[in-house]
Amino acid sequence: MRRPKRAQQCRHSKRFEREWKCVRPMYLGVAMPVDFLTAAIEAVSAPARAPVLTFPEPLASLMKDRIRHPLGTHFGITNFGVNLTYLPPGSVSAPRHSHSHQDEFVYILEGTPILVTSAGEMPLRPGMCAGFKAGSGNAHQLRNRSDTMAVYLEMGDRTAGDVVTYPDDDIKIDKMPDGRLQVVRKDGSPY
Repeated sequence: MRRPKRAQQCRHSKRFEREWKCVRPMYLGVAMPVDFLTAAIEAVSAPARAPVLTFPEPLASLMKDRIRHPLGTHFGITNFGVNLTYLPPGSVSAPRHSHSHQDEFVYILEGTPILVTSAGEMPLRPGMCAGFKAGSGNAHQLRNRSDTMAVYLEMGDRTAGDVVTYPDDDIKIDKMPDGRLQVVRKDGSPY
């Protein structure tokens, strides 16, 4: 496939130019939208995200090697999130938790993590998936007790007003006056 050497100027209506970004690459003689060339990416090329929250020990150590590549962010998706997540041996995805307003879904690509829920434990394998309805109270996490990397997609919506509950740990998430989120004890005292 031959890539164009330079962008071609569009010769269309102002509305069309606004919608298609005006300067567009040419492919096989057809002007393509600028966004077309980034409409698909290799998932691992999305920059890994640093942890948003700082959890206390021993949780911090159990999650420190987890790597998340936020995929939807690359495309400007704001209604839901999708992460390509790498969970090394001995790691957990997060403290066991449930959401009041946000649904979650995971799809296993590689490895054999253990799904830990309010109902107990279940080994997962590639091709398996699990979903967690908002407000169900079904606290969940993935644990990698194997000696190989677990890789999975995690998806969740971004409904406002979500409250996350951690039944096994003395933690909760508080919104600070400056808008940052902070992990504190359930009584509100800092770590």
